[in-house]
Amino acid sequence: MTIKEKGYTHWDGEFLDKKLPWWPITRYGIKLTFRKKFFKLIFPMSLLPAVVFLAGIYVSERLEDFKFMFRESVPFLQINPAYFKTYLVDNFMLFIMVIIVIFCGAGLISDDLKHNSLQLYFARPLKKRDYFFGKTAVIVFFLFILTLVPGLVFIIMKLIFAGSFKFFLSYPWLPLAVIGYSIFVTAFFSFYVLFLSSLSKNRRYVAILIFGIYLFSDIFGAVFYEYFHNHYFSLISLRANIQQVGAFIFSQKTPYPIPWFYSLLVLTAICVLAGLVLKKKVRGVEIVK
Repeated sequence: MTIKEKGYTHWDGEFLDKKLPWWPITRYGIKLTFRKKFFKLIFPMSLLPAVVFLAGIYVSERLEDFKFMFRESVPFLQINPAYFKTYLVDNFMLFIMVIIVIFCGAGLISDDLKHNSLQLYFARPLKKRDYFFGKTAVIVFFLFILTLVPGLVFIIMKLIFAGSFKFFLSYPWLPLAVIGYSIFVTAFFSFYVLFLSSLSKNRRYVAILIFGIYLFSDIFGAVFYEYFHNHYFSLISLRANIQQVGAFIFSQKTPYPIPWFYSLLVLTAICVLAGLVLKKKVRGVEIVK
């Protein structure tokens, strides 16, 4: 009996170029994050500081109505660039950002490595940059909600509560500072998280790395400073480097007496290293048209 072998039949169809080929990756990543049980509790709580600072802006414009609470002038209620820097750059907000990126970013690449999904991604007309853009957009979505959106809302509500443009005329560069800092800190955490996510197939191990490196870099920086009394050891700390650059962006005094651009160079070097590792680790068979 003759057995006929069917050879490969070439597909003569046409690829459809979509304008946002990365969007399904982002949409799924956002949905997957919101499905996590503890995240549903932590994410609303992470927005409470924004509510408190917004209330502070309102109170600052209605001090005569709150004399029973504040008998003397309160420096915290002086709305200026330092007020925005306090919300966006201080320790507590950076800690919240780390917790949020652990939930939304730890498994972005590690889960794909665990389930061998990269070949499925690149078996479609999807370029590597679209893959990275889709994964990065998940982190951007959540961090912009914590940084960019509240910062711009603060400015708008300050103008509305004051009933004039005096605040904007005094600090016309402040909206650009809010936008610039939000992009800066989001870009760093995106590279940082995706880099660590590509190192392991275990998302829990990645989560420990994200939190541990951030925490212990701060501890080591403080220990070396106490031993050598040299402020340049603060460059070891991720937190200190972010705060140095953030203070410069908001035209405030830097926390450490060293040039801010040293911190920028350290963070940029980390991002470049992360980009090189990601390019090597994330491989697949891309469709050639």
